[in-house]
Amino acid sequence: MEPTVACPISDAVVLVTPRSFGLDDRTLRDELESAVREVRYNERGRPLHVDELCAEIGDVDGLIAGLDEINAAVFDVATRLRVVARYGVGTSNVDLAAAARHGVTVTNTPGANTEAVAEMTIALFFALARTIPHLDRAIHAGAWPPVQGMELAGKTVGIVGLGRIGHAVARRAIALGCRVVAHDPYLAAGSAGGISLLSLVDVAAASHILTLHLPLTRETDGLINRELLARMREGAYLVNTARGELIVEDDLLWALEAGRLRGVALDTLRQEPPPPGHPFLSRDDVILTGHSGAHTVEAAAAMGRAALDDLLAVLAGRPPRFPVVAAQASAPPSNSVAGDG
Repeated sequence: MEPTVACPISDAVVLVTPRSFGLDDRTLRDELESAVREVRYNERGRPLHVDELCAEIGDVDGLIAGLDEINAAVFDVATRLRVVARYGVGTSNVDLAAAARHGVTVTNTPGANTEAVAEMTIALFFALARTIPHLDRAIHAGAWPPVQGMELAGKTVGIVGLGRIGHAVARRAIALGCRVVAHDPYLAAGSAGGISLLSLVDVAAASHILTLHLPLTRETDGLINRELLARMREGAYLVNTARGELIVEDDLLWALEAGRLRGVALDTLRQEPPPPGHPFLSRDDVILTGHSGAHTVEAAAAMGRAALDDLLAVLAGRPPRFPVVAAQASAPPSNSVAGDG
């Protein structure tokens, strides 16, 4: 495909799909609107479906993207598109190979949401260990249930994916008095910084709480399946603040119903939002938080700044700070580590 002739940045049209972009820091929107000819915002309050994005992107030069699905069909109709600036770290929803074929730069925002997601993960540890959501619902309904919880101090926390977020969770867990074991396919077995690196099976078997911090790739899709769940410590907890596709949900339901797991906390699901009647919706042993792990004022500002800076850089003909290379679609990007999910 012949490369698109770039228009001056002052003539560019930009589409912004994440609803939180610039809401708490209006200077981000002001800066963008003053730099380009037109800015369009997503008013639907959710990520755009492929057909919706295709209908809107034909004359767009730059896209600040949330969790919208950006596949080959989108790039085929986006004849002016020069840059997709992901508002977040994950790029599993972007067809990086198609972007490369069409000469479109894709960027992300590594590290911007690390503290937010790590704090959410620890919050979910406590919510599970002390059954906080169940107690709250029961008492509001007029009950006063006697519930016995579990202390985190002295327990083993298993971390799958030891990138920025995984390390941030590990530091917090160690400070709480937990033993931390981890598995990362890009790190050799051993021990460093109070973390023991083990095989995935050994981490699953040792953990009172297993927490996921992997990106979604062909290799990690469905990584948490019945075989692995059956190896977990009976009565353990599972936390996922990474990608819903990491878990085979039918197998997770089996683990809960069979009593292999005492409870799970899921910030992400394979289908978001879940359809009516989804089996997780009616279970007291499942905590659902609606992909809100990165939703803090501070993380939104950091992601917005990084995405905006790289978008404007590419539109102005300058190299971005955080490019994602299409050739690495099946492995972590060069500016990211394995566990940044």
